Amino acid sequence: MMAVIAVVVFAADQVTKRLVESRIPDGAVVRVIRGFFNLINSKNSGAVFGLFNDSTAAWKTPLLIAISAALLIVVVFVVIRTRHLRWGSAIGLSLILGGALSNLFDRVRTGLVEDFLDFYIRSYHWATFNLADSAIVVGASLIILQVLLSD
Repeated sequence: MMAVIAVVVFAADQVTKRLVESRIPDGAVVRVIRGFFNLINSKNSGAVFGLFNDSTAAWKTPLLIAISAALLIVVVFVVIRTRHLRWGSAIGLSLILGGALSNLFDRVRTGLVEDFLDFYIRSYHWATFNLADSAIVVGASLIILQVLLSD
């Protein structure tokens, strides 16, 4: 079941990124809900939520790939070594695995990650993100909730 969730997250993220790339010009904004939500074709060469996006350091992309790969190995190791995961932890790790793998795939393939979800209120915008980022945040939240609510 965990593999299915990870594969679905990976596939959904890849499909939505390709749809955005093929239908929305670079830098263009498509207003979906006025004053709250846009779709944007945005390339992120940095880390999560655009951190270090403006850096021109030659080592940035290889470092981000190495960190992502190392974290993926840790997640896979935890899954393999743990025989009985509670549902929240299992789903959380699956979401993290699928999202991290999809963003790593993009970074290895192009050096960039496609971000397209832009939520805002008035002039206050949250960092643009994608489905993989959402899966990682939801997965981590499920794991934290599982830890906080367990005996």
